[in-house]
Amino acid sequence: MLDREGFRPNVGIILLNHRNQVFWGKRIRTHSWQFPQGGIDRGERPEQAMFRELHEEVGLHPHHVRIIARTRDWLRYEVPDRFIRRDARGHYKGQKQIWYLLQLIGNDWDLNLRATDHPEFDAWRWNDYWVPLDVVVEFKRGVYEMALTELSRFIPRNESRNRYLRGGVRSNKSTMASSLPADNVHQTQHDRNDMEMRSYFPRTNSLLVNHQVELPPGASFDPDPGKGTPQ
Repeated sequence: MLDREGFRPNVGIILLNHRNQVFWGKRIRTHSWQFPQGGIDRGERPEQAMFRELHEEVGLHPHHVRIIARTRDWLRYEVPDRFIRRDARGHYKGQKQIWYLLQLIGNDWDLNLRATDHPEFDAWRWNDYWVPLDVVVEFKRGVYEMALTELSRFIPRNESRNRYLRGGVRSNKSTMASSLPADNVHQTQHDRNDMEMRSYFPRTNSLLVNHQVELPPGASFDPDPGKGTPQ
C-alpha cells in the first residue's frame, strides 16, 4: 500500500526497559540488528499496526508495555533504486514512518521471538538509547536520528542515575545553588544536567553517537539486508 507520492506507511518501535535501554533485535540468519518495525496494513491505524508488529516480532501484548510518546508527523526516507525490486521501480519511492517510544512494564521473559510462524529475529539484546548511527544503512540514518532525537525528551527519569549525578556534583556546586534565589535553583540544575547529558552523548559528523556502544563482531545496523524492498 503506497500513498500518492510512492511512500509506504510504516511504524517503528523504540522499546525501553526500566534502565532506559532499548531493544535491539538481530534479524534472523543475519548479523544485522534493528528496532522492531513494519508496514501499516490497509484500514489500520498506526497504533494498531504498532501493537500488531510488537506481538509479531517480539511477542509482547498491549498490557506488557506503556506508550510514552510518538513522533508528531511522518518521517520519510527514500530508497535508492538498487534496493528496489525492478517491478516496483517508478512506483515505490520509500517509507514514511510513525515512531513510538514504549516502556516495558512486563519482564524480559515476556519477550518471545517465536510468537508467529514467521519470526523476524533470532536473538535480541538491550542497548544504550543512543545507538551508533554510523552503522545504520546510509539512506535511513536521517530517520533514525530524527526519531531518536524527537523522542529522547520523553525518556523517563532514572532515579538511581539522578542520585548519582547529584552526588557527583554536590561538593563544589551546592554552594552556588544555595546562593541563588529559590526560583532559579531548579533551572540551574536543569541546565547542568542538560550539559552533562550533552557531554555524555556527543555529536560526530552531525550524527548522535554513544562511543561506548559496541556491536557484536560482524554485526551491522542495516534493518533489511538482502531484501528487494527494505521495510
